[in-house]
Amino acid sequence: MSPHNRIALVTGAGSGIGAACATALLKDGWRVVFTGRRADALQAAIAAAGDPFGDIAERAAAIPSDVGDEHSVAALFEQVKARFGRLDLLFNNAGISLPPTTPDELDAATWRRAVDTNFNGAFFCLSQAFKLMRAQRPMGGRIINNGSISAHAPRPGSIAYTATKHAITGLTKTAALDGRPFDIAVGQIDIGNVASDMTARMVAGVPQADGTVRPEPRMQMSSLTDTFMAMARLPLTANVLFMTVMATKMPYVGRG
Repeated sequence: MSPHNRIALVTGAGSGIGAACATALLKDGWRVVFTGRRADALQAAIAAAGDPFGDIAERAAAIPSDVGDEHSVAALFEQVKARFGRLDLLFNNAGISLPPTTPDELDAATWRRAVDTNFNGAFFCLSQAFKLMRAQRPMGGRIINNGSISAHAPRPGSIAYTATKHAITGLTKTAALDGRPFDIAVGQIDIGNVASDMTARMVAGVPQADGTVRPEPRMQMSSLTDTFMAMARLPLTANVLFMTVMATKMPYVGRG
């Protein structure tokens, strides 16, 4: 592989899935903007990625942003445009999960925090990506939204997280349709139990639909990044609208 001029932006890139996918893009030759709330975490993620082509200072940028704030997102995309001139891929990855709770125990502020980050943030970034991608030449680009297994089936006590991930599915379907005239391909990757800090509790045990608490298997991060890169590398004449990648033995398919 060798460097090329395709530009990617990854939200929530300071750790976990975001850092892993941003690193995979760098190693594939992309120029990558790492964004998230903490500048130190973004810089650490870039340092951990290594320097496969000897030009990391030119091909990786850490730009802090709060995706839940539309003004912060607008400023982020202005910086992307100023530095790189275009955007070829947006990975809408930033999100938060919450401790299990029933609807009556979930306060309004926590609900809004989940919606602002998981859903509003995805829309703000997608909206700005559309604005840039339809105006640039060559026109177009790809947007991959991070959904979840919860975009299809909920876990007990996950009403805020699950509702936002169902909303992401609606965002993906509509944006995929609206992007057609502008050569903007929009798809969604739904992930189940990838090994990361967010899923560490699954090793000890998590609540199941039958009322029990049981450990769940996890898959390696490389299984996710390989799947993600297969979507990212597609020409704009092809699109993976929905992709599910999951630990083979996790309790998702069937009764639970």
